[in-house]
Order: sequence, then C-alpha cells, then structure tokens
Amino acid sequence: MFEKLKKKHLQGKRLRELKRKWKEKRQGNLLSIGAKHKTHKGNLNLRFIPAEKGKNNLLLRIALKNRKFILAKVKRDLSGKSDKWALFLSKIISGEHFPYTVELKLKDGQIYGFVRFSLDAPPQTITKEKGVIGIDVNARPFHLALAEVSPDGNLQSYKSIYLSHLLKFKSRNRKEYEEWLIAHEIVRFAREKNKAIAIEDIKKLPKGKRGDGKAKLRKILQFFSYRRILKKIESLAIKEGIEVVKVNPAFTSLIGMMKYCPQYFIDKDVAGAYVIGRKALGFKEEIPENYKKLLKSQIYIQYALWRLGKMEEELRNKLDQEKNKYKANGIKRDLRRLKRERKFLEKFLIEVSNRKSSQSEPETQEQGNLRKEPVRGEKSSQKLWRVLRVAFAIPLLGRMFVRDFSPLRPVMVQGKWEGIASRLGPDGFAGPP
Repeated sequence: MFEKLKKKHLQGKRLRELKRKWKEKRQGNLLSIGAKHKTHKGNLNLRFIPAEKGKNNLLLRIALKNRKFILAKVKRDLSGKSDKWALFLSKIISGEHFPYTVELKLKDGQIYGFVRFSLDAPPQTITKEKGVIGIDVNARPFHLALAEVSPDGNLQSYKSIYLSHLLKFKSRNRKEYEEWLIAHEIVRFAREKNKAIAIEDIKKLPKGKRGDGKAKLRKILQFFSYRRILKKIESLAIKEGIEVVKVNPAFTSLIGMMKYCPQYFIDKDVAGAYVIGRKALGFKEEIPENYKKLLKSQIYIQYALWRLGKMEEELRNKLDQEKNKYKANGIKRDLRRLKRERKFLEKFLIEVSNRKSSQSEPETQEQGNLRKEPVRGEKSSQKLWRVLRVAFAIPLLGRMFVRDFSPLRPVMVQGKWEGIASRLGPDGFAGPP
C-alpha cells in the first residue's frame, strides 16, 4: 500500500480510500499481553469487566494515560455449547483472575477484538506406560513418519503421512487449517492405539540452511515449519489427555538408519521415528557387535578410506564438468562434507591406535540392561555412531544421501562386507567384480 501511495497515480475517492486502509494497517493495531499478577486481574491495559450483575454481557476497559479509561461494549454471540467463549465469559463473570491476551484491530472503521487464554489441561488418561507413537518430521520427501512402539521397545506398526499438498496453499490460514487436520489425524491414531506421543524437542531442532545448491530442498524448507506442526500435535494431545514426551533429536536418524533400517527393512524416516519412541521409553541403543568387530579390522578400514578417496575423485571430476553454477554449489557442498567425513574417520583411527599402544581398547557404549535404562546421550557413544555411518554407509552404499540401508543387513548380522564392496567395482580389497 505504501508503494502504491508513493506512485501518486490515484486521485479523489480512490486515493482517500487507499490512505484510510494504509493507516488502518499501519496504526490500527493494539496488543496487550496478560499476566498472572493479582493487580493486573488478567490484563492491566485491556481488561474485561461484567456489564451488569446477572447478565451475560461484558465491557472492555481500555486504559488511557492519567488513570482514565474507555468502556467499550463487547458484541459476541455464542456459536454453540462447545464455544470456548462461554467458558471465558463464565470465568470473567465469576470474578476469577487468570491471564488473557487481548488484541484490537481496526478494519473498515470497525474495531475487532481477539482474545487468547489458556485452558486447564485435563488429567492424562493415556501415558507412555502403554507404549508410544514416535513421530519424525522430514523435509524430503515432505512427510511425517509414525512408528508404534510397544512398552518393551518393539516395533509394532508404522505409517507415513505425506504433506506435499501443503506446498500448494499460499494462504497462511489455509495452511493452518490443513495442519490442524493432520494434528487431529495423528492424535486420533494415538487414541486408537491407546499410546502416548513422542516427538522431538522443538527447542533443539536444527534450522534449515540456505544456499546449498539444492533448489528443490530449499523450496520445501521455505514452506516447511517443524515447530508449527509439532506444536499443534502437542497442544491437541494435551487437550485430549494424551501424554506427550519430548526427546533430544540428536542422532535419532543416524541410529535408525544404521541399526533398524537393515534390521526391519524400513526406510530411514520410519527408523528415526522408532528411535524417538524408544528414547521416550528410556531405552539405550547398543551398537551391533559385528559393527564393532569390523571397526577393529585393518583390512576393512583400509578399504573404507580407499573408497572415500575414490568418491572424492569422482566428485572432483563431476565438478570440473558441471557448467551450472547452482548445481556446482551442491557438488562443492557434497565434496566438502565428504572430505570432512574422511578426515573424521582418519582421526578416529589415530585415536584407536594410540589407545591400543597404551594397552587400552577403543571406547564403546557401556554394556548394560537394554530395558528401561535411561538415555544419557554421551558424546563418546554419539561419536561412535557417526563413525559407523562414515565407515560403513558411505563406502558400502556409494552415496552420501541414501534412503535404502537394507544392503547393510549382511554387515550388521553376519559381519560380511565383501559382497557389497564387489558390486561397486574391482579393487584390491574385495576381489574381482
């Protein structure tokens, strides 16, 4: 509107109408946030008071300077028995002091009010003692992965809810509406399974990065908000009396792809949701024994380093041939990450050799009871899971980003890697192709 006013191409009635609308947008907003303090009585500046005793009418007391006020009559009819305005009205008329936020907006010469207040949470009837539904939010493909986890930590069922239809909506209100429908579907699924909901801790979720050369991924991240969807699920579940357990999202996808993708033949997103559910129940993730054995094998580690070097060479050749600068940025990003991962593995091997020279074994997670043992999130164990990805997933699967980790099953179960390596081409470690 301001840009239109600067052009000065309007006159008369159309110009006056545009100025009026611009002033309404610019100056026609007033927000007062409520507080729990007794003297505020819910809201210090915009306070609701009963109009007359015995009548369900309210007045809005708007504070001015020098302890002067304006009393505005509130016009609001009840839309039904479930209308939350009836609860708000009863609280005000009864004299109960509770915080509420009031926002006033000027539109077409009329003043509209918006009120927000917190509802008392009902008692929890469904807890994690009956199991959980682990939820993992993923940007590519754009979907939610749900994993039903029993109280003893086993995977019972899983499903995916695709969210690609959200990308076509331009209106924020329509997006909000569709997200609420998805939240209702998930809460309904949790109630049918009689299980609590496990989600990632919103405060610890990573933020998306831009400028990575991946145009499709940037477009998805632009429309995608982890926090908005998870907050709706959490809010609705609490209202339904379903326990919501928040877990640290660190390394959940990594553990899922390396341990449970080969074991259950599921994709990495469902496996990540499964790990989130197990974390919520307090289980500790042990590293498979065959992974540990191969990490001590000098032959395999030499092959892994050789394979990482070969992949670096392939990426450099691809970068030299790429003429599109945006695609080249993506290749450069992959090349930097691959170099970082190779150096990380080399550093780990140096640490292992130093420990061996001092007659000590490489550190692994402490042996203990898998059931009901609290997740400590130790840095050493997290580091070892990353070592597994660099040492096995990237060299044996031949790509940085993979969705199918089922080829790692022989490695995890039997400790055999030669068959997978031979399919990548002839080399001096795996024998003929």
